[in-house]
Amino acid sequence: MTSSSTTSTLPRVVAASLIGTTIEWYDYFLYGSCAALVFGHVFFPKSDPLTGTLLAFLTYAIGFAARPIGALVFGHYGDRLGRKRLLVVSLLMMGGATALIGCVPGYDSIGVSAPVLLTVLRLVQGFALGGEWGGAVLLVSEHGDARRRGFWASWPQGGAPAGNLLAVGVLDLMTRLQSDKEFLAWGWRVPFLLSAVLVAVGLWIRLSVDESPLFQEALARAERRRARERAEQPPLVSVLRHHWKDILVAMGARMAENISYYVITTFVLAYCVDHLKLPKDTALNAVLIASAIQFALIPVFGALSDRVGRKPVYLAGAVATGAWAWAFFGLLDTRSFPAVLLAVTVGLVFHSAMYAPQAAFFAELFATRMRYSGASIGAQFASVAAGAPAPLIATALLAHYGDAAPISLYVSLAAVVTVLALLAARETRGRDLAEAEAEAEADAGAGAEATA
Repeated sequence: MTSSSTTSTLPRVVAASLIGTTIEWYDYFLYGSCAALVFGHVFFPKSDPLTGTLLAFLTYAIGFAARPIGALVFGHYGDRLGRKRLLVVSLLMMGGATALIGCVPGYDSIGVSAPVLLTVLRLVQGFALGGEWGGAVLLVSEHGDARRRGFWASWPQGGAPAGNLLAVGVLDLMTRLQSDKEFLAWGWRVPFLLSAVLVAVGLWIRLSVDESPLFQEALARAERRRARERAEQPPLVSVLRHHWKDILVAMGARMAENISYYVITTFVLAYCVDHLKLPKDTALNAVLIASAIQFALIPVFGALSDRVGRKPVYLAGAVATGAWAWAFFGLLDTRSFPAVLLAVTVGLVFHSAMYAPQAAFFAELFATRMRYSGASIGAQFASVAAGAPAPLIATALLAHYGDAAPISLYVSLAAVVTVLALLAARETRGRDLAEAEAEAEADAGAGAEATA
């Protein structure tokens, strides 16, 4: 594919990746929001409200355990077969599991089988998302050029706030149209069932885009190597051999970004409703408005990383997040909607400074035939230690201490880990991905000859 044809198809690829990630994050965040607001009552009604929420967040966290497995499987086949095919599979799996969650009977109908079925479907969601993120951002990164990669690759990242915006918006609409009793009885199921329609739209769009040209070229080179009887290592083995330091950097970089996001967007719902006794729409509307602002800001921070570098933008977001954690809960405790909105919005602005350059940064760390595996493993293994337990840990800290200060400390410590990881990383802005692949080819050739 020529440079001009690559440029002409880039907006279409960006749109397909953004819409696909929006749908997948809608499905994923819908579960998180309902874990905070609904699932404790529907699937764990025998527990007190805080314990029910804690158990609901436990099923939420279990989904993260499947994400590294999804990263390994999708990364392996994505580096072997291509990005596009695996993205179609991930979308179908996520949408199917989400629609089925809307059909699971409550505890009052089938007893303990209800939370078991819920957990199984959450595992499917996690497995699918483990393969989604890497493929979506890499498809864009490998279509664009180095000069504006941060900007273009940040658009699929916008799928997270857009999906959250859509999920919270639909839930907010349902709570406005229904009484609490109706919402708990059946209204919460409607947004899950809606996923089937969204997936059909996303599938149609994803099937219309081309495979990454860089991957096609790398695949052709791999075929030539096989023709010369040079053995090719599996992508997982190669990435662990050549890029283990980069995987650790990616994992560390995710700590503050992942933990802060789930505290700001998911735990905040439980904190406001169960702890502060505020109406559901107070927290929902705050997350709704803040997510819309974040969606607009992500491309801005992505473009900024093209000008000043990935590390400076990412570092600024991590430091600011660690500091803001101490003001965040103080603003929530005022029980004033403007203060709650300010807390969530500023938190997501700082999160955007980390999340926007992340796609290009992680893509530039790895060679093409190891990129899906490397980026997915680094991102999703970190999610098990970061995003998975974040709402659970925050809820447990609140239940034990009755105060939010330990939660602020928890977020700040995560920011320290991220800062240290970034300081140990190299700046990747402007890296030519084709040259990076050529370097990897040379290393692979030398390694094969040495073992021959």
